Amino acid sequence: ARHFFSNSVKVFSLIPLTEKIIGGAEVYPYSIKYQASILYLGSHFCGGTLVHPQWVASASHCWRPNYLIQVVLSEHNINKVEGFEQVFNVSVIIRHYQFQSWTFDNDIMLLKLDRPATINDRVGPVSLPDPNAPPLADLARCTVSGWGVTSLTSYSLSPVLRSVDVDIFSNCWYYYYFKITDNMICAGSLFGGKDSCQGDSGGPLVCNGKFEGIVSWGIGCAYAYYPGVYTRVRNYVGWMSWVIQNS
Repeated sequence: ARHFFSNSVKVFSLIPLTEKIIGGAEVYPYSIKYQASILYLGSHFCGGTLVHPQWVASASHCWRPNYLIQVVLSEHNINKVEGFEQVFNVSVIIRHYQFQSWTFDNDIMLLKLDRPATINDRVGPVSLPDPNAPPLADLARCTVSGWGVTSLTSYSLSPVLRSVDVDIFSNCWYYYYFKITDNMICAGSLFGGKDSCQGDSGGPLVCNGKFEGIVSWGIGCAYAYYPGVYTRVRNYVGWMSWVIQNS
């Protein structure tokens, strides 16, 4: 998985993506209006995506007890109070009922904020994909964003929100053999150098303006032939709608 622990060591194995964006650049402040920072015991450790004024989607592997986490919207520099932050406690966390921690299948959860977010020019929900839309084309251009580490050798988060453009890999099973399910999509750069990493877990992958992926897992970060693996959001649009209406 790719969530961040300051004492973690990046190893060549299945690990949550919680480090920084690799190969990208700082975004224009507040331009990614749906990006959320999830704090655990007061520090950023996972990303999230605003999908409704009172709900944020993230990765199930980012789960922590709701009384120990907060969600911050309208965030840019996580080391400074810049005056635009909206900080929320979390009243309910709904993990997908079929999440498998050993395979990262169904790696999605929803967090209900303690009050609706104030929607403004810095905060707004993402557009959800049409579950029946044609599959994303091979090498479709997408953007992933987060505060994760910016290199494999880094042990500290990016202070500012960064993003990188990545390409969809439709034949992801070829790289990961039997670890890929129909609930996952892969994105990265064929020759490496662009990826999400530790600290980015749970954050958004947006393609053609639609929320198509959640940062989930990978082998290393930004290695050639090992794209990042994301939860395939369009498989969960109905589930998300049901949870939001019934919780």
